Amino acid sequence: MSKGDASSVLEAQQYDDTAPLRTLRERFLATSTVSMPLAGMIVWAALGIAGFFVSRSIMGWLAIYVMGAILPLAFAIEKLRGRNPFVKDVNPVTPVFFQSIAGIGLMFPLVIAAALAADNPDLMVLGVAILAGVIWIQYGWAANDPVGLRHAIARGVGCYLAYGLAPEGIRTSAICGVVVLSYLYSLVAMRRPGVHPSA
Repeated sequence: MSKGDASSVLEAQQYDDTAPLRTLRERFLATSTVSMPLAGMIVWAALGIAGFFVSRSIMGWLAIYVMGAILPLAFAIEKLRGRNPFVKDVNPVTPVFFQSIAGIGLMFPLVIAAALAADNPDLMVLGVAILAGVIWIQYGWAANDPVGLRHAIARGVGCYLAYGLAPEGIRTSAICGVVVLSYLYSLVAMRRPGVHPSA
C-alpha cells in the first residue's frame, strides 16, 4: 500500500474514545512527521554556532526566543515535502500530547527567573534544552516509541554534563551540541508506521 493509500484509509477511519489505545497510538504515529525534530535540530545547531560569536547574556535570551522558530520552520519543511501541516487531527491522543506541552511551557518563566536571580544566563540555555527535551517523553508515549524516553533522558544527562564540565567560553555551545546529537539519534532511530518497537 502506498503512502497516499494509507493516508486515505486513515482519513476514512473514525476516531473515537472507544478505539483501543494501541490503535490510537498507531494512528498518531502514522500522522506524525520528522519535520519537527529536523527543524529543532537545525535551530539548535544554529544556536550552538551563535554561541561562539555572541555574549553569554545574548545566548541566554536567544535560547528562549528561538524556540518560537521551530514550529514555523517545521511547517515550512512540511510544505517543501509536499504535505499539508494544517490537516485537522481528531485523534484523542493528540490533545493529550499538546496539553502536556502546555504544562512544560509553564516552567519556562521559572527558568528565566532562576537565571536572572543567579545572574547566570547559561542556566537559560540549560533549562530550555532540558525542558524542550521532556516533550519527547510525551511523544514516546503517544507513538508507543521508546526512542522518546531515551532521547529525553540522554539529552537531560548530557546537557547537565556539558554545563558542569565544559569551559565557560563554550558551555552554551556544548549544551546545544548535546541537543543536536540527541535529535540526530532520534531521527535515525524513531519508529516508522507499521514497525513495532523492539523494546
